Amino acid sequence: MKSQSKTVVITGASSGIGLALAGAYLQRGDNVVGNARSTERLQEAAASLGSPANFLGVAGDVADPAVGDALIKQAVERFGQVDVLINNAGIFNAKPFVEYTQAEVEALVNTNLKGFFYPSQAAARHMVARKSGHIINITASIALQPNQSVPAVLPVLIKGGINQATKALALELAPHNIQVTAVAPGIVDTPLYTKDMHGFLNTLQPAGRIGTTREIVDAVLYLSDANFTTGIVLPVDGGMSSGKW
Repeated sequence: MKSQSKTVVITGASSGIGLALAGAYLQRGDNVVGNARSTERLQEAAASLGSPANFLGVAGDVADPAVGDALIKQAVERFGQVDVLINNAGIFNAKPFVEYTQAEVEALVNTNLKGFFYPSQAAARHMVARKSGHIINITASIALQPNQSVPAVLPVLIKGGINQATKALALELAPHNIQVTAVAPGIVDTPLYTKDMHGFLNTLQPAGRIGTTREIVDAVLYLSDANFTTGIVLPVDGGMSSGKW
């Protein structure tokens, strides 16, 4: 049993994995600071969670450095500290390499790269001062093991870079008692995929099915409590990243 509650900041908290994470931490009695692009989406998320007093919504685009700063600042003002940052906000766009447009490149860089960098930078400043904390990145299994059936060079480029950055940042922050880890999901049952897509998607993982948000949540909960574990990228993908099958 946990000795005291934590304060957990989650980006992309209004749906899918992020919303499931928010619910799981709230059930444990932790404080949750959730981010989404709009106040309306955060209000809907809070309502779906039962409008708990220990949930704070902070709206804004995580590609903006000011939003990363605001997430940490408001979390500290409301709850006193930040124990865990979960960089969950992300988009996925699979298509042939030559068909990516400039707008798609900029969108993926903004959400997936800047959305990792700026909140992490703000959190790291706070955590270094506290000599405690954990940053957890939600990346992608396909960045560990690309699949010819799913051309996705741009997401692989960015999420693969974050997988390596996880290790580099873990080394840099270890002397400050800060852990940095990542969870690399395979294909997960979220609003990103319609039900009619599941038949094909099930074939892309050796386990023969797509994952559940709870399975990703369980991995994140483990890592956020694992104080002697840092610098790892944990695949939760039904064997998808294990090799060719």
